[in-house]
Amino acid sequence: MKRLICFILTGVCLFCGCGKALPESAESSPKTGSMNLTYAGQFSVDYFENGCAEISIADGSEYLLVPEGISVPEHPDTMIILQQPLENFYIAASSAVDLFDGINSLDNILLTSTSEQNWALPHVREALQSGKMLYAGKYSAPDYEMILENQCQIAIESTMIYHSPETKEQLEALGIPVLVERSSYEAHPLGRMEWIKLYGLLLGKEQEAETFFSEKTADFEKLSLSEIPEENKKTVAFFSINPNGYVTIHKPGDYVAQMITLAGGRYAFTAKDLHVEENALSTMNIQMEVFYKTVKDCDILIYNGTIEGSLETIDQLIEKDSILSDCKAVQNGDVWCTEQSLFQQTTGASDMIYDLHAVLTENAENLTFLHRLQ
Repeated sequence: MKRLICFILTGVCLFCGCGKALPESAESSPKTGSMNLTYAGQFSVDYFENGCAEISIADGSEYLLVPEGISVPEHPDTMIILQQPLENFYIAASSAVDLFDGINSLDNILLTSTSEQNWALPHVREALQSGKMLYAGKYSAPDYEMILENQCQIAIESTMIYHSPETKEQLEALGIPVLVERSSYEAHPLGRMEWIKLYGLLLGKEQEAETFFSEKTADFEKLSLSEIPEENKKTVAFFSINPNGYVTIHKPGDYVAQMITLAGGRYAFTAKDLHVEENALSTMNIQMEVFYKTVKDCDILIYNGTIEGSLETIDQLIEKDSILSDCKAVQNGDVWCTEQSLFQQTTGASDMIYDLHAVLTENAENLTFLHRLQ
């Protein structure tokens, strides 16, 4: 307990600037512009003449990013201050990690809430194996002493933290700013990937993030969906089967369903089918009988290999439930499976849409995230 108190006092001094004279405050300056965002709607950034940037998150949180060498200007008490340089990140939102890697900033992540065996991304596994990145415990019960001992400067949490609000409160009490990323709430799948621009801003790599995003979305923006007439669009079911025999599917407002639509297909489940709202997000479990009734005539089945493990053959799928053998897609051999890295690889959103489009147009060569079951 004595050690923890010492760490807490050290952390408070670190984040309050104890013992370090700051330069004179930057003069209040006018707004000079805003971050250009094409798809993301869950955050915004305004720039000011003094070099500061105001970050607004859709949950109502506001942050003032202050450049190195500039002291904190006057600001509302509710605004959270982020003083650059920001280096020692604690990331409890796994979807953010791949975006850091996309701009060669994995070294800035010192701590993660996902253990090595639960990472499918090779660069992250290597960082944990080498000790460059450390596992700090589950997001809801992190090792606070480890976080303080490693002089963490900011914590990036997913919206799961709302289920454990005391953890967020404890981090803030220790002087660690917490940013809750909401990429999973983006209406457009590429909006999730566009959060790389926010992380680029925090890291002083805004141009690198802009370039990366432009390059990754180029293939998507070249897709010609007009080559698929409305009456010829294929229906697609995306699912996995859990050990209890229930089928896990994505709700029709979720980004997986949106990717299928953007690729030129039709998602098999409607809000009416599932008795949910049109814009309902995330996943849900349904009984196999209900699932089969909807998908038996689907053109394409895609098994989500990121949850219950990847499949290689149609026989492996049928072993999970023999009723699937009667499905049109199974009989036609149009059954696919995702690679396990799909959902952790946030930078791959445009590649996945491109893969789906290739499958829908029967031009499935050199795919990134999908493979056909044999």
